[in-house]
Amino acid sequence: MSSPTCTPGRWFPLESNPPLLNSYISDMGFDTDQFQFVDVLSTESWALEMVPQPVAAVIMLYPISPPQEAHRATENTDVIPKQQVSDKVWYIKQRIGNACGTIGILHALGNLSVKDAGDTLIKKGSWLDRFYSGCPRSLSPTEKAYILESDKDIETMHDAATADDANQTGRGNLDDAVNTHFVALVNVDGELFELDGRKEAPIHHGSTTSFLKDACG
Repeated sequence: MSSPTCTPGRWFPLESNPPLLNSYISDMGFDTDQFQFVDVLSTESWALEMVPQPVAAVIMLYPISPPQEAHRATENTDVIPKQQVSDKVWYIKQRIGNACGTIGILHALGNLSVKDAGDTLIKKGSWLDRFYSGCPRSLSPTEKAYILESDKDIETMHDAATADDANQTGRGNLDDAVNTHFVALVNVDGELFELDGRKEAPIHHGSTTSFLKDACG
């Protein structure tokens, strides 16, 4: 697959706001009657016990810092080349500026393996259904990114979600510096993976027997 002639764009950033995110994924075609985003108030046990079970995925928003960026560089050279990643992991690169919230959502929903839920979580004929059908795991992460970049429907939905959030917090200017980043943590066949569209590949964090606790550990 060849690279498109257009260059990646830049979107307004999403905020970590569960009601807004739930409205956004519902518009995409996800059944929020079965699962919804909720806040995790702390990584301590009392807070994790408050989170409804089962937990299908975790999305984390964190501040970008020089030590974190140095760690990312080390992962690219010392971790990713040596690790084994299951071909069942759905992963996409981030090429669009400030799209990490949408990328995190796509990583979370694209790797759901909740018992007794299956395909019923994504509504047939919805945007999510069409996108995942057109972006199978067999495509490279960059090929998936090209498809996302050319999709005006998701750009419109993302912009509407940030506009809704702006009614509460103000979304600033498109060129404003953003120093936070979303990543997803998912459970694929009992293995914990960190999915960050800025990295060269998923990061395998080993096996998991208590997903939420392991993801927040």
